[in-house]
Amino acid sequence: MPETSAPRKPSALFVCVHNAGRSQMAAGFLRALSDGAVEVRSAGSMPAERINPVAVEAMLEVGIDIRDERPKVLTDDAVEASDAVITMGCGDACPFYPGKNYQDWELDDPAGQGIEAIRPIRDEIERRVRGLLAELGVQPVA
Repeated sequence: MPETSAPRKPSALFVCVHNAGRSQMAAGFLRALSDGAVEVRSAGSMPAERINPVAVEAMLEVGIDIRDERPKVLTDDAVEASDAVITMGCGDACPFYPGKNYQDWELDDPAGQGIEAIRPIRDEIERRVRGLLAELGVQPVA
């Protein structure tokens, strides 16, 4: 009998400079809303030492826990393994990879902001992640 394999999951990589706020929130939303149907990565061109605690707080308000996330270094391997590469307002600090489904989501930086300023950023990220799921052909779970 011919060998069959499961269809490959679509994958997305979220990139911002520090991988401590925007990209981690986007990755958290994509993980939660795809319920494992999408391979999710995030990275930073100059990663911070830890995730922004106010971004963690904002995500906990919507039931998504990113407390155990750690900023990660952007690598060519992560880009090559991803169907979509989404940069998040980092301009020239984030590289462009021709040939990829590349998007740049211009978003305010949550670094140093209070919870009131981060909530609208979080909500905009959720809206955009839902749009990305539609582009990837994945129905959100919530």
